[in-house]
Amino acid sequence: MPLSPTARVLLAMIHNGRRTGYEIKQLVDVSTRFFWAASYGQIYPELKRLEDAGLIEGEDSPSGGRRRRVYSLTDAGDAALDEWLHSDDEPTYEMRDEGLLKLFFSSDLGDAERLALIRRIRARHQSVIDRLRTVEEGAAAVGGGPHMTLQFGLGHHGWVVEWCKRQEEELG
Repeated sequence: MPLSPTARVLLAMIHNGRRTGYEIKQLVDVSTRFFWAASYGQIYPELKRLEDAGLIEGEDSPSGGRRRRVYSLTDAGDAALDEWLHSDDEPTYEMRDEGLLKLFFSSDLGDAERLALIRRIRARHQSVIDRLRTVEEGAAAVGGGPHMTLQFGLGHHGWVVEWCKRQEEELG
């Protein structure tokens, strides 16, 4: 069964410990969301698909009157995750940035409107840097992949902030 990008995120999150869909979404929002987001609308159908394929198994575990299903990896799921992690396939790169999309189509805007848009883009990227800085110490303590991806995020968003500043100077 080919794994979707969301399925890969879910298998890796579950590999790190039994998780509910809600817990996975919470983890995504403070970790991979900065470079690979997943919504509830993607997570729950994908959990069902992975369970149907035998890559994860779910166990009902109600909590406080709420329905809750906790997932764990099967041996097949662990093998699928391992196969993906060791694959030599070229990794997918996808960037979706509405600010850049607006900038691309901004030919009919004046310099003042384009400048305001660039300032909003810069502010958003600076906000991401500020949020990433709050987990920098923890990521450094963990080391490895989480710390490396954090450093990538800081560098990437820092570059965008600097690029925006240069564009602001040109338009300003």
